[in-house]
Amino acid sequence: MADIDTYLDEKRRALAAREARIRRGEVAPVPLTARATVEGGSGVRRIGIRRHAIVSDSAPDFAGFDLGPGSPELQLGVLGSCLAHTILIQAAWQEVPITSLEVEVTGTFDPRAGADGFEDIPVHPQDLAYAVHIDSPAEPAVIEALHVRVEKACPILNLLRLPQTVSGGFVQGRTAKENDA
Repeated sequence: MADIDTYLDEKRRALAAREARIRRGEVAPVPLTARATVEGGSGVRRIGIRRHAIVSDSAPDFAGFDLGPGSPELQLGVLGSCLAHTILIQAAWQEVPITSLEVEVTGTFDPRAGADGFEDIPVHPQDLAYAVHIDSPAEPAVIEALHVRVEKACPILNLLRLPQTVSGGFVQGRTAKENDA
């Protein structure tokens, strides 16, 4: 298995090319869209993002079939993936060698939230924490500087840490997918 270091060379070239496109004014904000549809009879949620599909389901004690991770678990996975990618980006820019990398994200979700007698328990995952397991010949001070840059640059980490405005509403009638057909 090749070291991540080999990939970082390719990442560095891609980042430099992207940076050049930004300087030339060729890069603009990118709209993001994800759509979750629910299957009748099972409640399985199929998440569509660009041309990719992800199945989300619940555990059997929540009327699910355990065909995929639940939404709180997906959120932890999204945070771990974003942290890992941000580490790769920052390591490529700073030429920090990495032999191996793993990000573990943990949290707590209490299914009693909102039930009678448990109204004070938050409905969202809590106690989120991450641990980065990195193998690198770099000095500890270099790895600590990498950590600082990652904490500043990671989009999903900052999305979760900083207050956000989320707007939305219900649209009664056919689904957007049905209207596209």
